[in-house]
Amino acid sequence: MSIDASATVQKDATGHLRHLITLEGLSREEITALLDLAQFYVREPGDLAARDQSLAGHTVANLFFEPSTRTRVSFELAARRLGAEVVNLDMQSSSRVKGETVLDTIYTLQAMQADILVMRDAEPGLPAYVARFVAPHVCVLNAGEAHLSHPTQGLLDALTVRQLKGDFGALRILIAGDISHSRVARSAWQAFKTLGAGELRMAAPRELMPPPEEFPGVLRFDDIDQAITGVDVIMTLRIQRERMSATDIPDEASYHHSFGITMERMGRANPDAIVMHPGPMNRNVEIASEVADGPWSVIQRQVTNGVAVRMAVLATILRNAQARHSLAS
Repeated sequence: MSIDASATVQKDATGHLRHLITLEGLSREEITALLDLAQFYVREPGDLAARDQSLAGHTVANLFFEPSTRTRVSFELAARRLGAEVVNLDMQSSSRVKGETVLDTIYTLQAMQADILVMRDAEPGLPAYVARFVAPHVCVLNAGEAHLSHPTQGLLDALTVRQLKGDFGALRILIAGDISHSRVARSAWQAFKTLGAGELRMAAPRELMPPPEEFPGVLRFDDIDQAITGVDVIMTLRIQRERMSATDIPDEASYHHSFGITMERMGRANPDAIVMHPGPMNRNVEIASEVADGPWSVIQRQVTNGVAVRMAVLATILRNAQARHSLAS
């Protein structure tokens, strides 16, 4: 299913979010509303976590058919902190490995009264496909789709930038690394573009840069030293080895020398630039440890914001579902 189709299927008849499949097609106002609610849920590390009962009596099923730490745990924490029951299903414990179809798995969970399905899968188009067949009361959230989309990651990245930099219109933002295989790059670009980023740059080795029709309006570089000069935000990406053929995989030492975000290269960015990474990091490959742990790094803030963003998405999706139910009754 195309991105346009994914954007269409996620809205209900009144134009509100029923599912969250992609950030493509969301307005600036819709994204801002999600970020505002997420900010309400943000707490500093060491403080008591935000909690309410927005999802009390509801069941969230996490269906992760690809490995995950940050996204899976943060969705689980987000749902529990909103009062939901949570069921975790991974590839090893799923009947899908026995040949059960995805839709049969979904129908089984629906029969057990799961209300929200959080899905991560390597198959392009699967979240939107499932969203077309779920029962009217069931919502689907995309927790990472192949190389195409990771909407809650895009939102938490945008929240992090907004907290630290304010007006997007004044910013030069660089996304650097394995862009071709990165769903994070695509969702972050959609969020930054919609929020009016002043200048969006992308830098990658030529073999890891997507074709020209992707990411319209972006300034493209194959020289990281040029790309990083004068930027305010640097998002560096992991090499997506699981999505590459053997011939595409770069030599780690050479990659770090040519494209890694190092202390020396940080001297080319603006003095108050911030450095982001979606994790997991390949230290001293795409990013030097001194940078990842240094004063520019906001990587742990991204993780903290991830729980708040997923709380906001869950609460918004369920609120919209309750509004539809009220109209129908």
